[in-house]
Amino acid sequence: MYHNPVLLKESVDGLAIKEGGVYVDVTFGGGGHSSEILKRLGETGKLFAFDQDEDAQLNRLDDGRFVLISENFRYLTQFLKFYGIRKVDGILADFGVSSHQFDEAERGFSTRFDAALDMRMSKRNALSAKEVVNGYSYDELRRVLFEYGDLRNANAMANTILLEREREPISTTEQLKEVLKKFLPEHKRHKILAQVYQAIRIEVNQEVAVIKEFLEQVPDLLNIGGRLSVISYHSLEDRLVKRFIRAGQFEGEPEKDFYGNTNVPLKKVGPLIVPKKEEIANNNRARSAKLRIAERI
Repeated sequence: MYHNPVLLKESVDGLAIKEGGVYVDVTFGGGGHSSEILKRLGETGKLFAFDQDEDAQLNRLDDGRFVLISENFRYLTQFLKFYGIRKVDGILADFGVSSHQFDEAERGFSTRFDAALDMRMSKRNALSAKEVVNGYSYDELRRVLFEYGDLRNANAMANTILLEREREPISTTEQLKEVLKKFLPEHKRHKILAQVYQAIRIEVNQEVAVIKEFLEQVPDLLNIGGRLSVISYHSLEDRLVKRFIRAGQFEGEPEKDFYGNTNVPLKKVGPLIVPKKEEIANNNRARSAKLRIAERI
């Protein structure tokens, strides 16, 4: 299966869909969330979906109410304007890497396969994992491994990569594992490798910058009462979403007016939602998912 959609019912419920509304699924993937949205839309409703991964085009839904845009969702406003859309009633985002991307060995996302160091969500992107591993300075590598992988050995790992790549370029995932093997005790090997791959993937695809740019566009795009439904998978993403919903910005507290009121464009709807035990048992990739829902005020 291309992708088993996580928190499917809960995330689409969070949009409070109106039959004639306009909605956006910014992470189309295998089309699971989009299909559920279309089930709840009436004949006059409209759904736009974004996915920069060329493979996602194979899952395009045959429905007159549906448009699939082959672009990164950081360009959300720009491409919706092209279709004459300036306001929408709901936006759904699932920040997870699709099962398909993990399962396609040559993409280099998975620790299970030997493949070229790639990890690009879109093959059109210039930067790949190979450039990060072989071209970044010590300080840049250390930052990536520490900030995006939560790796306490980031300093030593970065230093080891620099020393090894001077002998020969690190071109494959197996070479990278071999270079880092002294940091991979058997009982923690898979966990640490997953953190390393996550860190490099986030850097390659500029995922933090993309999420920030996306969230900053949401208030202007949503109609009053429109909903945002976002699924995150690691603390870095979730923290950005949580802060933006609470404060309308990513750092510090919102400014207050003379009367002590804050001008925050979104309000939280309901508590944080996580998958039930049954869903995690059926789909292990759901285990770290967190869903936050907000409404435009």
